[in-house]
Amino acid sequence: MKKIKVIALLLASALVLVACGGGGTDTDSDSKGYVGIAMPTQSAERWIADGANMVKVLEDLGYETDLQYAEDVVQNQVSQIENMITKGVDILVIASIDGSALTDVLDKAHEAGIKVIAYDRLIMDSEYIDYYATFDNYSVGVLEAEFIIKKLDLANEAGPFNIEFFGGSPDDNNALFFWDGAFDTLKPFIDEGKLVIKSGQSTFEQGATLRWDGAAAQQRMDNILSAHYSSGEDVHAILSPYDPISLGVIESLKNVGYGSAEKPLPVVTGQDAVAAGVKSIIAGEQSQTVFKDTRELAKKTAEMVRSLVEGTEVEVNDTETYNNNVKVIPSYLLVPISVDIDNYHEVLVESGYFTEDDLK
Repeated sequence: MKKIKVIALLLASALVLVACGGGGTDTDSDSKGYVGIAMPTQSAERWIADGANMVKVLEDLGYETDLQYAEDVVQNQVSQIENMITKGVDILVIASIDGSALTDVLDKAHEAGIKVIAYDRLIMDSEYIDYYATFDNYSVGVLEAEFIIKKLDLANEAGPFNIEFFGGSPDDNNALFFWDGAFDTLKPFIDEGKLVIKSGQSTFEQGATLRWDGAAAQQRMDNILSAHYSSGEDVHAILSPYDPISLGVIESLKNVGYGSAEKPLPVVTGQDAVAAGVKSIIAGEQSQTVFKDTRELAKKTAEMVRSLVEGTEVEVNDTETYNNNVKVIPSYLLVPISVDIDNYHEVLVESGYFTEDDLK
């Protein structure tokens, strides 16, 4: 009987060890690896799509994932990454809220032997960023500017046309690339006098929109209109880097009478092809957006993950552009696409990114 009791106790102890993880990680023993995915917020449609696409692609490849959203609170994101490190992830994929706020937690990731991929937002001031997966961000601004050039026919029209610039969030390194691509492209027309910035707000610092907030953009547009367009002058173009910013600006313009046959809305650019922005294009309000296919970005990032886990060469196509103040980060840049009323159906619906019902 004593022998049976001893055996029973040993079996019970073994079961307790199994239930507690046996001192190992929480990962599925059949998985190829464990990937922590830190996303900024679920309040923006595009990040929900990014997270879902990343999980699907990685799990289809046999990886276990831990997807977390920090709701644009930096300390939340730091805590979530610390928790992923504790759980024993092999790779971290991070779309940062504030690109300069993660240095300390990434030191911990390095100490734990965890590789880091910056996802669509460059992480600054850390030497422990291994790769960067994004789109050609300078080209995003170029596409927006080229659309304005085409719609205003600046090659042939003398103007002058009034334009105002809106920038993205100052804590997102991409916002500077978007601004530079647009401003560099439009600057010859500004210098020539065909484009006039009546507000005089011509620097990124003046045009920046913290956290890409559409309400903040609307308030800034309200202020610009009351201060610089109260004597009957019209706004002819808005360079906006993000659909929710564009929609905020359009609301401000409509509140002072734009959007009628007598006072049409200006040309308004955008980015990310969120459903509300595309619906606005279909309705004849927002003029254009820049589509960045998150499905393709997820696939490319998953390829990077697989290469890092398997110890094979990681494919990159840019080793010069993205310096995070410590080093140049090897990057893979995907190609963005300009979308307007003429091609939205082909690019967004026929590709399966949206259904017809999504855009009703």
